[in-house]
Amino acid sequence: MLRGVLPIEERYDLWRLATFVPNKTLPIHRWFYFKEGFSRELVIMLLKELGARIGDLVLDPFVGSGTTPLACVEAGYRAIGVDASPLAVFVSNAKTRRYNPEELEGALEDCLSARPGRVSVEGMSSLVLRAFPRRSLLELIGLREVIMSMESSDSRTFLLMCLLCAGVGASYIYREGGVLTFRKRPVPPLRPYFRRLARRMIEDVRRVVIRADPPLILLGDARRLEAIGDCSIDHIITSPPYLNKIEYTRVYAVELELFFGKTPEDLVRSYIGLIPKRPPEPLPGHEDLPDSAVLYFRDLESALAEMLRVLKPGGRAAVVVAGGVYPGMVVESDKILAELAAGLGFELERLRVVGKRVATSGRTHRIGAARESILYLRKPPRPDH
Repeated sequence: MLRGVLPIEERYDLWRLATFVPNKTLPIHRWFYFKEGFSRELVIMLLKELGARIGDLVLDPFVGSGTTPLACVEAGYRAIGVDASPLAVFVSNAKTRRYNPEELEGALEDCLSARPGRVSVEGMSSLVLRAFPRRSLLELIGLREVIMSMESSDSRTFLLMCLLCAGVGASYIYREGGVLTFRKRPVPPLRPYFRRLARRMIEDVRRVVIRADPPLILLGDARRLEAIGDCSIDHIITSPPYLNKIEYTRVYAVELELFFGKTPEDLVRSYIGLIPKRPPEPLPGHEDLPDSAVLYFRDLESALAEMLRVLKPGGRAAVVVAGGVYPGMVVESDKILAELAAGLGFELERLRVVGKRVATSGRTHRIGAARESILYLRKPPRPDH
């Protein structure tokens, strides 16, 4: 339906850039493995394509593990990130601070030489208890308490980031698709693993040059960006949660409880994978969509409206999105998102398809292909938005 007004190009050679894989070898970017994220390379490419200039302000309203703001400040751009998850906000903040490596070295030695008070697993959920060998969990809680007592906020943030990563590496946690499971296996002793990982992360700090002020990372809702003023953002680079794919508050429930005292029920949630209590009004032109998909696109419509509000006239956005798969149907999320954006007043520049995956029903019957795409949008250069 949009092919006549929206240029569509296929660039499957860029598929790898829309994954987190290239970040796994990059200093700081690799600190927290976020399978659902995209790469630093993609952000740098999009900054060039959007026409960004050094010093411009870039927003990611679904900041995830912080790839967009970190890539921006490395390259000399200012950045703001927003996320509804305290885990995402913490990780993004930790990865984008300016640290003093010598201070971190000293803080690590103080942490390892300290003796925590008596620790207990009392009050921990069965989920957390299943995630670790008992000794590792006790050591993690003890180290956490020592770190939280440190005066320096930089040292606290950095060492908690180290402990978060080490805790996952010394756990039974296994994430497969959108499911959190546990696999009993030999795991490294937590304390020496934490020491090794922290020293490697300090070396990462020494290797990375930050060319702009640390970004502003906010806990918030992309559908209501109250902290960001009208017409204040030069560019947007983001990727909303994919339709019917992963409920992030469930997949990272162990980290949320251990480090933030949160359960999934405490947090703002999208309608990804949820069954609504009441049927919503159908999406015009897409009356066959499942209810959860309708609510997902209503959420994204609200987020797009906020993106349009905060962008400067003539400002541009790149939104990475993927199709959803339901029994018997593939949802073309990219084209629906383009329709919603056009309806709000965005100019549609182009749709770049970077990946496809086979969609099946009942594991054997092929029903189509779900696309992964980048949608390029522009706010009209008029002062009436």
